[in-house]
Amino acid sequence: MNITVVGTGYVGLVSGTCLAEIGHSVTCVDIDEDKIKRLEKGEIPIFEPGLDALVLSNVRVGRLKFTTSLPDVIDKTDVIVIAVGTPSRPDGHADLQYVYAVAEQIGQNLKKYTAIVNKSTVPVGTGKEVEDIIRKNYSGEFSVVSCPEFLREGSAVEDFMKPDRVVIGARDDRAAQVLLEVFKGIRGEKLVTTVESAELIKYASNAFLATKISFINEIAQICERAGADIEEVAYGIGLDSRIGPRFLKAGIGWGGSCFPKDVEALDQMAGMYGYDFKLLSAVIEVNNDQRKHFVAKVMEHFEGKLTGKKIAILGLAFKGNTDDIRESAAVDIVRMFAENGADVSAFDYEATKNAQRALEGVAVRYAEDPYDCVNGADVVVIATEWPQFIELDWAKVARLVANPVIFDGRNLFQPERMREHGLTYISIGRNGEFGDQKS
Repeated sequence: MNITVVGTGYVGLVSGTCLAEIGHSVTCVDIDEDKIKRLEKGEIPIFEPGLDALVLSNVRVGRLKFTTSLPDVIDKTDVIVIAVGTPSRPDGHADLQYVYAVAEQIGQNLKKYTAIVNKSTVPVGTGKEVEDIIRKNYSGEFSVVSCPEFLREGSAVEDFMKPDRVVIGARDDRAAQVLLEVFKGIRGEKLVTTVESAELIKYASNAFLATKISFINEIAQICERAGADIEEVAYGIGLDSRIGPRFLKAGIGWGGSCFPKDVEALDQMAGMYGYDFKLLSAVIEVNNDQRKHFVAKVMEHFEGKLTGKKIAILGLAFKGNTDDIRESAAVDIVRMFAENGADVSAFDYEATKNAQRALEGVAVRYAEDPYDCVNGADVVVIATEWPQFIELDWAKVARLVANPVIFDGRNLFQPERMREHGLTYISIGRNGEFGDQKS
């Protein structure tokens, strides 16, 4: 099928590339001329494992193209995928101006039946609004479908190609059949629902996962006070098939482009329908508090005085295997340490440039490698779960630092391993310190 994807951000580029990979003829549209030129040269604007190779291979065989003009390709397309950003407004509601603008342009240029697929994360009722906008300019047949994405940064290509489910929210059988044909080459259960149900499934999924993380972080707080080990507790909980082990990792909280804005948007959406979603308010509060608790633990180690203390931050991205620093807990704690007078150095494998922009005006030394980052540090903070950090020579780290103290905000290690290297190891939900200083 001929498919047009509007938006070459994270969702649009991954979706368009993967649709080309399963045999469709795909054109990705973006108003950013510089980005389109770079994509045509094979320069990928985001870091996502495996994506660059897929883009290059599909461009070479002619299944994947890029343009800045939607009107130029709309006549030839069977399906238009809207994959533009829906950032949070100051009041917490999703900002739909880009979705509406694309709908307006589609309505002005549509000439034949086309399935318009909304992959952007949008509140319940947006599909109807998109229909109304298009119908103002086009009186012919078309369908608006909701097909939310469930991509995890760092594993997005695999998530698209091997999904748990493909949700298709359609108002009529014709639209549903078109989308089933689009995803025929993708394994995984195909769930056909109403448009409104599909829109809510996306928000509810992310809100539930965020709730699960905030819950385990609350349990971690109890573990620290009661002498229990959160890793053992989480493992025991996760063995229950009704709960499962995923998203039960205690740490300094969730972030990224989805959870924060989607949880807030669902909370606001509930209020719009006259319902006070008390649980979500608590989920957000717990997440915000978690990073504050962590910084407070570091400050307590220095008896409340960070001025002049050298703090090395390992990790800036909101999670490993991505360059995304949106709503990153790591970036937040860098800012908090700097504001309290610490001498901060930081390192990340992919997110440094993005972090530099986000932390403009904040005094941070950006290191070339992890060992450069920790050299002379009074304390080392692990803020992102990069797998490479596990493979570091921690005996070397112990020799480089001024004080052999590790605060692990992601619980990457068994405390005994760090103790063997002569390191004092403080993590989340594990009853304080393990190491030479407390032995």
